[in-house]
Amino acid sequence: MLLFRWAMLLLLLGAAVCFAFYAGTGQSRYRRWGLITLQWTIIAALCFFAVLVVQRLA
Repeated sequence: MLLFRWAMLLLLLGAAVCFAFYAGTGQSRYRRWGLITLQWTIIAALCFFAVLVVQRLA
């Protein structure tokens, strides 16, 4: 559980940094990296909640 929390925190932080770089530089590659990182953050969050549901059912 702690691993998922840290993964989500670091992914959100990475996405925020990428979007900040995009806002500062205007280069579209930072926006793309931010969106990809945000996508993986959502996937990690879904896995986290799936584990919570499975633990609750078991």
